[in-house]
Amino acid sequence: MSDARRQILGQIRRSLKRETLPATTAAELAARLANHPRHLIPARVARDQAGLVALFVEMASAANASVTRLATRAEVPGAVATLLAQENLPAQLVASPALQDLPWGDRPLLSVRFDRAHGADHVSVTPAFAGIAETGTLMLVSGADTPSTLNFLPDSHVVVLKASDVVGPYEDALDRLRARGDGLPRTINFVTGPSRTGDIEQTIQLGAHGPRRLHILLVEGDG
Repeated sequence: MSDARRQILGQIRRSLKRETLPATTAAELAARLANHPRHLIPARVARDQAGLVALFVEMASAANASVTRLATRAEVPGAVATLLAQENLPAQLVASPALQDLPWGDRPLLSVRFDRAHGADHVSVTPAFAGIAETGTLMLVSGADTPSTLNFLPDSHVVVLKASDVVGPYEDALDRLRARGDGLPRTINFVTGPSRTGDIEQTIQLGAHGPRRLHILLVEGDG
């Protein structure tokens, strides 16, 4: 622990009128953090991979996300163009630099910028690190090629998810992230359906704090 962090934590501890933790308590807490204990796992995720994918689609659809199943990643640009046409949206989008390898040139009418999102952007396309079948939730991680602004600023968010990256519970998704071996990202976003709120007269309003549309492109194959 750095001296600066130790000083900050010491100030917090003194403001709470707490003494330094006993060595045994500190060791117990350290062991808990290191071992990543698993919590109660819903029985509905006890399925094979195909069953988990089916559950993810069911749960994501129930949360007002749309799901389009694709055979390969090469079909993503065409699927994006179709979604924009169906929603009567302009053929302009901002995408994660991580998706630059897709054949966007096959859709010359699409104007694609690979960058972080700005306030004027209407559509973003990003990859998902994992899909969590337990609740139909997308796990999105930040990085140089996956800026988090793409997840929240545009009104329409298109997410590319590989079927092989669908897991059962949240614990499995976090285990996969730790297994990368390069530490945790600065930001992890869990997204379940489009943004919504019921604060106004208990009426659900979409797009309150982020995208009002969430489209998931579920890629079955590895190509």
